[in-house]
Amino acid sequence: NQMDANSNGVASETVWGNKKATQATFNGVKAAGYSSVRIPVTYLGHIGDGPAYVLDSKWIDRVAEIVGYAEKAGLKAIINIHHDGADSNYWLNIKDAVSNTTKNAAIKLEIFAIWTQIAEKFKDKGDFLVFESFNEIHDGGWGWSDAFKANPDAQYRILNEWNQVFVDAVRATGGNNATRILGLPGYCANPGFTITGFKMPDGHTSGNRIMVAVHDYDPYDYTLNKDDKGNCLYNQWGHTAQAGKAPSDKEESLVKTFEDLKAAFPDKGMPLYLGEMGCSNRSGEMAIAFQKYYLEYFCKALADRKIPFFLWDNGAAGSGPETMGYINHATGAFVSETTKMLVETMVKAVTTTDPSYTLQSVYNTAPVF
Repeated sequence: NQMDANSNGVASETVWGNKKATQATFNGVKAAGYSSVRIPVTYLGHIGDGPAYVLDSKWIDRVAEIVGYAEKAGLKAIINIHHDGADSNYWLNIKDAVSNTTKNAAIKLEIFAIWTQIAEKFKDKGDFLVFESFNEIHDGGWGWSDAFKANPDAQYRILNEWNQVFVDAVRATGGNNATRILGLPGYCANPGFTITGFKMPDGHTSGNRIMVAVHDYDPYDYTLNKDDKGNCLYNQWGHTAQAGKAPSDKEESLVKTFEDLKAAFPDKGMPLYLGEMGCSNRSGEMAIAFQKYYLEYFCKALADRKIPFFLWDNGAAGSGPETMGYINHATGAFVSETTKMLVETMVKAVTTTDPSYTLQSVYNTAPVF
C-alpha cells in the first residue's frame, strides 16, 4: 500500500501518510519471514494523452527502483495497475464499458498501451517479478449494484476481455515477458464472482504461466467494518466468541470458501493466489487474542491447501477499522510488538511442518474470555 496511494486523481507515494520506501523496508520484510511482496501501483495523473498514453518517466522509474529493492532483498514481487479502476471512477471504467462499445474499445487501447510500456520497462527482469493486470474491478457497487445483479455476465465478459488484452500486450513484448508469470483477477477479486465469471485467456495452456487472483477479507463485519461511532463492528470471531459479539460467519465459512476456490482452480490445473487478506488491528487483551486466532486460522487453512496469500499492509499504526500497518514502510521495522507477534503467528501457520500442528489444533486454541 505504497505506490497505489492517490488523492484528487493523482497518485503519490506519500499522500496517504507513509514515508518513502527504502531498501531497508524490503530487507525488514524479508527478515520478518515473508517470501513475496505485492506492490500495487496507481498510474492516475501519470498517463499522457492518447493514443500513445505515455507514462511519466519519473513515476515508472520510481516503481522500478522499488521493484529493485524487492529483488535485492531476495523477495518475489507482484506489480499491477491498482486504483485506476477504483469503483469505475477513473479511466478503467467497467460501468461505461458495458454500456458503450466505443468506450470499451478505447479503454482496451489504453490498457494495451500502458501494459506494453510497463512490460518493456521490466522485460529483462527475472522470474521473481510477476505482473498482475488490475485490482478490484467493479462498477462501484461491489457486486450489489442493480446493473450487476440484473446481468452479471455483461461485466464478467468485459473484465475477461480486459484480461485478454493485458496478456496479449505483455506477451507481445517478448524477452522474459514471453514466459513471465501473470496474475489475472476476477470481478471485484471476489472469490464467488471469480469462480462464477472468470475465463482463462484464449489459447491458455499450463505452459502460459497464468495465475488466478482473488482477495478475501471474510467476514467483512469482523475484519474491516465499523459501527456508527467509527469503532470496529465486532472484536471477536469464531466458535468461542460470545453471543452477539461476533459475526455469524465462523471457521467453517472460511474453509468452505477456500475449498471452493481450490476445486475451481488449483484442482483443475489453474494456479491461484490471494492478493489480499488481513484484519484491522485491535487493542486490548481480548480483542488482540481473537485477532491472532483469526489470522492463524485463516493462514493455516490456506497453507493446508497450498494457496499462497499476501497480507494487506497499509502502514497505518494504532487500532481500529483499516489500521492495517505491520511493517514501517520507511524502515522495515515492525510497527509494534503486537504486529511483530501477529506476523510471527502467520509465518508459523505457513511454515510449521510438525504433524501435530493442524488446523484442528489451531481451532482448539481459540481464546475464551
